[in-house]
Amino acid sequence: MTLARFYPIFDDVALLRRLLPLGIKLVQLRIKDEPDDIVGVQLAEARDLCRAQGAVLVVNDYWQLAIELGCDWVHLGQEDLDVADIAAIRKAGLKLGVSTHDDAELDRALALAPDYVALGPVYPTILKKMKWHQQGVEKLTIWKERIGDVPLVAIGGMSVERAPGAFAAGADIVSVVTDITLNDDSEARVRAWLEACA
Repeated sequence: MTLARFYPIFDDVALLRRLLPLGIKLVQLRIKDEPDDIVGVQLAEARDLCRAQGAVLVVNDYWQLAIELGCDWVHLGQEDLDVADIAAIRKAGLKLGVSTHDDAELDRALALAPDYVALGPVYPTILKKMKWHQQGVEKLTIWKERIGDVPLVAIGGMSVERAPGAFAAGADIVSVVTDITLNDDSEARVRAWLEACA
């Protein structure tokens, strides 16, 4: 399957409820520091919303819940890989996206035959404190040469204005968080993103 080029990440199902109908076809729900029961309720609603809209839902981190709820995708960071049961994820038929930041992490990700590889932060990001400085769009070109047909996701400090440069450098997909969630008019921003990634 071909994934959409625009890949927003939201931290609450309420955002999916509001923004998914604008035409989002690929979305990640990334909930941090909540108990499993609350996450499970949100994921179940997100799964149903995405199926109704014909969108792909990617579950961040909570791979056991993703399996239990019959979700189709899970995204794991490098720390998540330390504790995740990849065999169980694959046995359940879930597709897998993996975060990478350096060569060793890319080697580790590729050994898992991922369904996409994310590289970040391409630009400085305010989302979370990271030990990696900005990677730059040039690294997208290097990563794409290494991973071949595996879809490459650019993440970190991405904006509508920066998206064309990421695509030109080799990204197949551009992922975005704060450019939407911190925008005064998130609906208009999503529309601008959809246009930029069309």
